[in-house]
Amino acid sequence: MKVQLNTDSHVQHDPSVQRHVETAIEHSLGRFRDQITRVEVHLSDVNGGKPGNDDKRCLIETRLEGRPPVTASDDADTVKAAVDGAARKMQRVLDSALGKLQQ
Repeated sequence: MKVQLNTDSHVQHDPSVQRHVETAIEHSLGRFRDQITRVEVHLSDVNGGKPGNDDKRCLIETRLEGRPPVTASDDADTVKAAVDGAARKMQRVLDSALGKLQQ
């Protein structure tokens, strides 16, 4: 499962952010590894450099073998919280999408 991280100019892209993203994705989506070809994570600051509540956004796009991509997003006060929230939401999306295939 390949994880690709993209950030806007207002979100710092450093090794600690990359590690947190990879850990959160592995923790939440690891059991779907055989069905996932790639996960793209997009981090942004919705209102630029201005302060504000819930202004960090994480959008996760997951590409599944032989199926259209699915997305989940979350807004939070910090990048880490947004990543964790979006990863949990993606886990529920995949539970639903892949669970329907098994019925």
